[in-house]
Amino acid sequence: MGKFQFIKTKLPGVVIVEPTVFGDSRGYFMETFQAEEFAAAGIAGPFVQDNQSKSTRGVLRGLHFQKEHTQGKLVRVLSGEVFDVAVDCRPHSPAFGQWVGVTLSAENKKQLYIPQGFAHGFLVLSDEAEFTYKCTDYYDPSAEGGIRWDDADVGVAWPAVEGGPRLSEKDGRHRGFREQSFGFFERW
Repeated sequence: MGKFQFIKTKLPGVVIVEPTVFGDSRGYFMETFQAEEFAAAGIAGPFVQDNQSKSTRGVLRGLHFQKEHTQGKLVRVLSGEVFDVAVDCRPHSPAFGQWVGVTLSAENKKQLYIPQGFAHGFLVLSDEAEFTYKCTDYYDPSAEGGIRWDDADVGVAWPAVEGGPRLSEKDGRHRGFREQSFGFFERW
């Protein structure tokens, strides 16, 4: 038996990763990444950058993408709980414009792999959440883009949070899905 279960989602390439957790009265141990097993599941990397953020309840980060230096991301939650979303932005994909969401938490220990060619975002459901992710390319602030979190054409069914989502000023300025040109994702 492998150390991970790789669960395909309705979006080609987006995969839920469930690690095998070994626990007893002292706590637990798990591997969160193993290059050979991930490569065998179609998640080859290489990963070149790790990021971590901490946010409070109701913070919504996204929906972000990079126009150049596009990034595949392997995301997970270290503490707390988030609703994590991927949107297919690949113009030739049969799932173009569709989204998938999964609850990631410190308790369920699930991870989500989001390949290049997707927008990504998450909403914090717990009082606080620490979120970490591995990236397949380096972040380039001059190449960032985004889709409005509440775009009706994409129609993400975000969980309700008291007071509504809290966005950064930058995320509040993102344009809708139909207002974007995703030609830079042609090769994905």
